Amino acid sequence: MEGEAAYGFIVNVDAQGSGLLSDTEKPEMRRRLYDVTGTAFEQAGIRPPRLYQEDRGDGILGVLAPDVPPVRVLGEWVEHLHQNLRESNRHLRKPLRLRVGLHIGRVTADAHGRSGRAVDLACRLADCGVAKAILKAADGAPMVVAASDRVHEDFILPGGRWVDPKHYRRHDVDLKEGRTTAWFMVPGCSEPPEPPEDQGPDSANGPDEPGGPGGPSGPSAPEGDSPPQPPAPRDTGGVVQTITQTGPGKIVVGGTIDTINISDGGDR
Repeated sequence: MEGEAAYGFIVNVDAQGSGLLSDTEKPEMRRRLYDVTGTAFEQAGIRPPRLYQEDRGDGILGVLAPDVPPVRVLGEWVEHLHQNLRESNRHLRKPLRLRVGLHIGRVTADAHGRSGRAVDLACRLADCGVAKAILKAADGAPMVVAASDRVHEDFILPGGRWVDPKHYRRHDVDLKEGRTTAWFMVPGCSEPPEPPEDQGPDSANGPDEPGGPGGPSGPSAPEGDSPPQPPAPRDTGGVVQTITQTGPGKIVVGGTIDTINISDGGDR
């Protein structure tokens, strides 16, 4: 009923690197996104009205009815999605790569969609820097799963069909609401690769996103690449100190006034 909160299993799917796509490329990405996720839900036997889906531009928010066993999502749906992505990405120059955030909690429905802190957490996990870094480091892998600590404790640890807790690794992540624990898994890998140690607080700009490491602006240039600055004048005992720049990156310091050389670059 609208306005009343009910428990649901939340699945948030985000496309990695979508911010790097042009306007003409985005519709095809979205078509494939809906195709692989929708087919996986169908293969796992999860259909409306037990499945609610909401468009998020470069992703999809899904909320499952309380009678859908979470282990079916963690096992069958995740594995079907993995295989669908592998098939869809064959021979593509820009493969579709997905980050999946999973949580369970209270969800409130209204005329505009679904909301709640549980929804926020599932979205934050899919968008966190650790998830982006792990997927970026998992060369050739089409997806990464980021599960909340509660989902891990209640549904992953007991195991189940295609659910192996040994494949998950714990990381503490800094979200906008504060630090939390999440568990990450890359389908097809015995364990996910380690992300770089210095992740810093998670933000909208992560690896493979515009403005973040690996995005169009790229990493900052090392300090050693900056042009050298002339040395500061020092006391030379009453003698005029001469500083002559003879070429890019070369500074010559002379000791007397009659050694001044001035060049406009025509002799080099």
